[in-house]
Parts: sequence; C-alpha cells; structure tokens
Amino acid sequence: MLSINEDDGVIYFIASPDAASERYLYQVKLDGSNLKRVTPDGIPATHRYQISPNAQWAIHQVSRYDEPPAWNLVALPSHQDIRSLESNEAVRKAVNALARKPTEFFRISLDPTETETDDNAASVELEAWCMLPPDFDKTKSYPLMIYVYGEPAGTTVVNRWGGKSYLWHQLLAQQGYVVMSFDNRGTKSPRGREWRKSIYRKIGIIPPADQAAAARAVLKERPYLDPERVGIWGWSGGGSSSLHAIFKHPDLYSTAVAVAPVPNQRYYDTIYQERYMGLPDTNVEGFREGSPINFAHQLDGNLLLIHGTGDDNCHYQTFELLINELIKHNKQFSMMSYPNRTHSIREGKNTTRHLRKLMTQFLLNKLPPN
Repeated sequence: MLSINEDDGVIYFIASPDAASERYLYQVKLDGSNLKRVTPDGIPATHRYQISPNAQWAIHQVSRYDEPPAWNLVALPSHQDIRSLESNEAVRKAVNALARKPTEFFRISLDPTETETDDNAASVELEAWCMLPPDFDKTKSYPLMIYVYGEPAGTTVVNRWGGKSYLWHQLLAQQGYVVMSFDNRGTKSPRGREWRKSIYRKIGIIPPADQAAAARAVLKERPYLDPERVGIWGWSGGGSSSLHAIFKHPDLYSTAVAVAPVPNQRYYDTIYQERYMGLPDTNVEGFREGSPINFAHQLDGNLLLIHGTGDDNCHYQTFELLINELIKHNKQFSMMSYPNRTHSIREGKNTTRHLRKLMTQFLLNKLPPN
C-alpha cells in the first residue's frame, strides 16, 4: 500500500497481476470495491510513485530494462501528466547509440525431473530475460552467460533500468555472448505466498536446482546455445549461487565468477540466515546442503573468486575457508582480493573498472565467444 485518500475512501497500491517483472499503480475503495488500474495501459515497465499526503499528486518514475528512468508529476486519480521533472535525455541518447537488441522477457517452464520437486513441481515457471548479440544469427552457436542472484532478498528479472550490470551485460552481448537471467522460487518476486515459502529451510538447495533446470530448458528450446559453453556469475547471494552451480552441476556449467559469496551459511548474519533457514542445530542437513563449501571437491570447471578484504557483510574469513577447501582437494582456480574494499568493492580509484575488466578477460579466456 502506498497511500490512503480518506476523503474519497480510496487506497493506492502497487501490483503485478499479469507480469511479475512489471509494476503498476492501482486503486480500490476501502470496502474492497471498484478496483481500477491507475497507470495507463501500453507502457510495460516498472512504475514507481511518491504520492502527496492528500493523494492528489504523485511523482511518477517509469523505468524499462533497456531505458534509463524518467520522472514526471502526475495528477491522481486521472494520471494526467502535469510536467516533466527529469527526462534523462542525455543518458538515453548515449544508451540508444549502443549496438544492441531489445531485451526479451519471457517465462521458462521447468522439467520436474530436473529440480527439487513437490506435488506442484510440474507447474513451476520462472521469469527470465535474454540479451542477444547485436549481430545475432540463429544459425550460429553462442555461449550462454547467466546472471544470478537466487536469494530471497531480491530479484534479477525486473523490467527496470539495470544500470552498470545492464551495461556490462550489453558489452558481453557485443562480444558474442547470449546473456540470460532467471528468478528461481523464493526470490522477492510478486508470485504469491507459496512461491516465497517454498524455500524455507532450503536456501542453497531449491534455488540452484531451479537455476540448473532453467538453464537445461533453454538449452533444449534454443538450438543456437552451445551446451558446452555455459557460464554463470553473481554477486553476494549471487556469488553463493554461482558456487552452488559450478560445484553441484559440473556437467552443465563450465565457468563461474563468484563475487563476495557466502561459502558457508553458518557464518552469515543470524537475522537473515535463521529467518529463512531456522536454527543450525535444528536444520543440520539444510545448512550443510545449502552451503557451497561442502561441494567444493566437485569443482571441474573454470572458477574466478573475487572478494574485498574489508567486507563486513560476507566476511573475508569465509572466503579464505573456501580457498583452503579447494586447495585441500587440489582444485585449481583463479582469485582476486581487493584490499580494504567493502561488500560493494567500489572504494578506491579505478576499482570498478578494474573489477569489470578482470571479469571480462576471464570470460573471454575461459568461455570464448568464438
């Protein structure tokens, strides 16, 4: 709920009834009657609103994955445009000058034999997006690079401006990669209570299985994807998901980049981990199966580990534990430690550019597009 107009007896709220990747403004009477969509039709995007105290006006932000956001002032409930506040025209022109294809949003159905199943597994569909190279030719073969988060704290498949990650993914597409992302069960997607609750006590178990099932499904459906060249990358929870992927499914993923991951759930914040996993003493198997460090001995591909030594969220000590585990099993890998950088790894001159170039060069060497 965003606002209540008591004089008119109306509640304003955000909903995604048709596409979980989009957000729209709705209104309904206090008695539950007269439900209406306020956001005009024909603008598939993520719409955000800051509504005035009297609910007569709103600052409206509209953002699409391929377009930087714009802000305008609108009147409610008519949604009449009053004036533009920020068009972001300069950024839009710069982005539009890039060689690129529109990002495709779609749903992928999971094969119930490929993932952690229950009685309803056959009906599981995941939200997804796909970036193609600008000169895409369906008769050719392309490597698949997957961007993952996978944790219940967020989503990756939302039709809103993707910022730095979007631009880097476009760079990969220009190099000849097909880039995709999937939101597995449990992610913060407006898919209902069952969707969110499905991963309780199973973080690191159901999500990686869903991600692998989605990857196998698109490989079957899209013959231009090379099953021998499948990579995955992510940051924080996405770093953990990337470790799960290459450790648990070495036959599927040949390359992974894990930035600032949590190798062992027992060493992450209790306020987060125990909220979703329960207590370590009462969910021993869940914590073991959901921690990628326990599967490090199965590594059989190319792995790049990246971490900031000053990370006070996903602590650097757990990164070192993973390194020792890989060494113990004689597993070769690449790594980069950024001194005194936090979880965002952006402090210090040129850090972000250095990190992105490091990742790019690793992929070009280990998961070559041609």
